[in-house]
Amino acid sequence: MRQIVLALLPIISLFLQTTIFGTYSIKGTVPDLILVFVVFYALFNGSSKGAMYGLMCGLLEDLYMGRFIGLNALSKALVALTVSKLQGKVFRENILVGVFAVMFATLLNSLIMGLIALASFQIFNLNMSILNSILYQTCYNTILAIPFYIWYYHSNRTGLLHLSGD
Repeated sequence: MRQIVLALLPIISLFLQTTIFGTYSIKGTVPDLILVFVVFYALFNGSSKGAMYGLMCGLLEDLYMGRFIGLNALSKALVALTVSKLQGKVFRENILVGVFAVMFATLLNSLIMGLIALASFQIFNLNMSILNSILYQTCYNTILAIPFYIWYYHSNRTGLLHLSGD
């Protein structure tokens, strides 16, 4: 059951991002729910599994969006790899760990994607609208991290994502 839920999380996240949260965007910015769940997975499962999950989820997002295949895959894998380094060093039972990890990961993901865009495209303008979008997405992801982390943590301990639940 765990594998099914982990496979469905990015699909459901894409659906929610493009429908419900697309309607309730903040100044045109939607949350990156896939990133939120990749961060949680990396916090609980370590670097190699986290990076692989980030890569697969990012690739799914790239294929769905249809542009710049590999951009989200690479950035989410690198973010998961970075966040997973906290795995043994933090008290995951504290909700603030999940919230601050998502905040940090959103900023890092934006930085990585910006650096890739800067290196890849001949013309790349970093203007205030992009910076505002990063700020809004960071806030949106951080707020949504609270209920999602509570669900993910409890599900990982005793629910659908619990290892012995397979």
